[in-house]
Amino acid sequence: MIINLTLDEDGKTREFAFRTSFIDPLQGAFAVNFAMNSLKHKNAALFYDEDAPYSTALADTFRKTFKDKGGTLVFEGSCKTREDDFTNAIDKIIAKNPEFIYMPGNYQEAGLFIRQIRAKGFTGPIIGGDGYDASQIVTIAGKSALKNVYFTNHFISSENDPKVRKFAQDFKTKYGEDPDSMAALGYDTVYLLADAIKRAGSDDPEKVAKALASTKDMPAITGVMSIDSQHNPVKSGVVIAFKEDGTYSFVSRINP
Repeated sequence: MIINLTLDEDGKTREFAFRTSFIDPLQGAFAVNFAMNSLKHKNAALFYDEDAPYSTALADTFRKTFKDKGGTLVFEGSCKTREDDFTNAIDKIIAKNPEFIYMPGNYQEAGLFIRQIRAKGFTGPIIGGDGYDASQIVTIAGKSALKNVYFTNHFISSENDPKVRKFAQDFKTKYGEDPDSMAALGYDTVYLLADAIKRAGSDDPEKVAKALASTKDMPAITGVMSIDSQHNPVKSGVVIAFKEDGTYSFVSRINP
């Protein structure tokens, strides 16, 4: 995701640029809060893709947030995009005996890494970002290897929230499939704009932009949303776990 989408070259907020998806680095903070508050773990290994801005952004936020909250990184290392043999790093990680591993990356590298480190005997939690949200990761890693693997995301249709369940049911009735994060974010985008037009009492672009910028605590499918000074949403995310059949289950809603 383009982090500076709502900013111009000088770092000034663009008047008419807004978004409903949280910026990628926030997922690193989500992972820290889940690991420390829900799993009660305070030492970790960090392994990321040094070639992928997405992965490095999540890793940077995770590293800073984890250390600021008193966590200890017992190992930090990286790979390159399309690397397929992680044996050297895995041996070093296992030797450090981390309570969990944070591996933000896309499903290709993540799937291979998970398969290989499980084969070496590591059974602890592995946490990633929304790059894990792809059916191919099940094929690459194998269903059994995905036990105790979690990832952060914008949305999951099985969250036990009445408005989420209604949206998911209505979407499936109309389209014959469960909605994904992009569907939920698209839905929220339309309602964010409609809410701003209503509050502005006009469809004049400048008035609507001001209303959008003043959005606070708007109920949405992907979380209660406020817009910050850089026109990015301030909201929570969800933590998702893999089930034994390779599908997903909702774990918790998490704040940065």
